[in-house]
Amino acid sequence: MKELLSATAHILLLLPTGLFLLIALGLLLRRRWRRFGNIVAGGALALLAFLSSNAGARLLVAPLDAMTTPLRSPENTDAQAIVVLSAGRLQEAPEYGDRDIPDYIALGRLRYAAHLHRRTGLPILVTGGEPRPGAASLADAMARALREDFGVPVRWIEKRARNTAENAAFSAALLRPDGVERVLLVTDAMHMERARTVFQRGGLQVTDAPTMFFGDQARGIGAWLPSAEGMRRSWYASYELLGIAWYRLGGRE
Repeated sequence: MKELLSATAHILLLLPTGLFLLIALGLLLRRRWRRFGNIVAGGALALLAFLSSNAGARLLVAPLDAMTTPLRSPENTDAQAIVVLSAGRLQEAPEYGDRDIPDYIALGRLRYAAHLHRRTGLPILVTGGEPRPGAASLADAMARALREDFGVPVRWIEKRARNTAENAAFSAALLRPDGVERVLLVTDAMHMERARTVFQRGGLQVTDAPTMFFGDQARGIGAWLPSAEGMRRSWYASYELLGIAWYRLGGRE
């Protein structure tokens, strides 16, 4: 039942779907209550335009960014390994011989992981399962990018995880035989609160190693104009805020 409620909430509340539904509802209401329907549809449309701008998205992004802090001195932690969470992929990239490669979100995480490895010398674990049956795992694509593009070795490759909770459980299982209990966790700043929660539940001691802070990247007149990037940030932030709320209500992925 909880899983059904979670799926329904994601459909109804995630941006921009929830606002499109409100616009449609307002248009339906106009048939009987013209003024009220106009208010609902017009308000939802205005909010959609606002949250499609980087400045509007900042209202959702900034609270998530504030839940973590940049790792200023990675050399001075007691971590034993670096764990990098998967994101998406670009399927059959022609310039890479039709191989799947990490998307730009995953690439940002990998770049920061390589930076941390060079500063600390800590071994790296990458985690991410198969996006579809029979496909190469996200973790394999990440490991290849680290080795070939960044010249950084990868010690552990976790290939089964389908979500953040499984990232945590399967990573802990891989690390435990080597006595690793304390990790630097690399993911986006917006994702860090939720990721930290499940990794700590999995028995690992986590030091935040967040990257890609977007909260302060919304300045100038252009930041108020609707854009695909603004909506992407709003969608991502709404997804994470719903996930955090779900976790705090006792839900699981």
